[in-house]
Amino acid sequence: MKVDAIVLGGGIVGTSVALQLQRRGVKVAVVDRKAPGNETSLGNAGLIQREGVYPYACPRDFASLARYAGNRATDVRYHAMALPKMAPFLLKYWHHSREDRHALIAKAYSTLIAHSVSEHRELIDAAGAQALLRNNGWIKAFRTDKVFEKSVTEALRWKDEYGIEFDVLQGDALRHAEPSLSSVLRMAVRYSSSDSVSDPAGLVGAYANLFERIGGRVLVGDASTLEPSWRVQTETGTAEAEMVVLAMGPWSGDLTAKLGYSLPLEVKRGYHMHYAAMPGATLNHPALDAEVGYMITPMVRGIRLTTGVELGFRDSPKTPVQLQAIEPVARSVFPFGERLDPEPWLGRRPCTPDMMPVIGPAPRHKNLWFAFGHAHHGLTLGPITGRLIAESITGAIPTVDLRPFRADRF
Repeated sequence: MKVDAIVLGGGIVGTSVALQLQRRGVKVAVVDRKAPGNETSLGNAGLIQREGVYPYACPRDFASLARYAGNRATDVRYHAMALPKMAPFLLKYWHHSREDRHALIAKAYSTLIAHSVSEHRELIDAAGAQALLRNNGWIKAFRTDKVFEKSVTEALRWKDEYGIEFDVLQGDALRHAEPSLSSVLRMAVRYSSSDSVSDPAGLVGAYANLFERIGGRVLVGDASTLEPSWRVQTETGTAEAEMVVLAMGPWSGDLTAKLGYSLPLEVKRGYHMHYAAMPGATLNHPALDAEVGYMITPMVRGIRLTTGVELGFRDSPKTPVQLQAIEPVARSVFPFGERLDPEPWLGRRPCTPDMMPVIGPAPRHKNLWFAFGHAHHGLTLGPITGRLIAESITGAIPTVDLRPFRADRF
């Protein structure tokens, strides 16, 4: 089968790229080993983070580093055997997380974040997926005054620098917004300009259905069989194209290495589990218990409990000790019923040390494009990434300057 472009990867980024190309008259096939939205894009907290102008940085203060070194923190755990391999990445991550460098990164990163909600809403309308969308923001909840006041100061700075809207919920206001949350969460910052979805995999599936309705093809295949220029093996035979977009999330590094690139990609692992809510209990917003480090989100399947970060080899077996540690805490905050999943879900977030995705042309291959490394913001940035790749390929001026995100920055 011959098409104009093959997109390798059927997550939120790859599906968005394919859809935006197909809408611009490019004949596209998506190739993945699973149906769209059933790998990394399945397991996030469902946030579309308009407030996320500062990507998640590495802690640099001694107290935090000492706490994580003991490997008993609820928000970050690590596999000791993986640390030697990850050390160069972690050192660069720590370097880029210094306050002044982080602020410079935010100036570039915010140009993507600015389009996150608007691009999703447009695609959601086109795909008929409005039932999955919530536009009431999300809440970051606190137990102590000191940490809460620090977060309010941060939110005020973000509002001043980037126009990020928020409101403060305390006492009765928080109880009114979330009557089923325990009073141990005493106050919160609500980021009202952000959206969320009740089924991230379902949203990707809706975008993929729209892609197919307008002529795109979704194929099951093995991206590792890619050969320049450009062929890949699928269950229905060989797919050939003039150009390829590599959007394989945490598996992107395997293929870029095969093609001769050495990019500093690592993964942050994470887990989730769904629970029933006890009779009469409600959760109206995604809610972060900020001082413990977990999030609960109302989903189609139930209440999703998501963990923080686990540092380890990408393909190591599941070690859901974080989930085991936070479940009792989460049950004391919200009235969970029984578990709804047979086992915890494990996902892998694709990360770069400067916290910014790789978006743009491959430096040494004609008609090869990169779209990966979105870390915690894959769902947030999928549609704008798709638009930028599609604009670049079809000769339009990209909506956002892509120079900060090119692969040759490394």
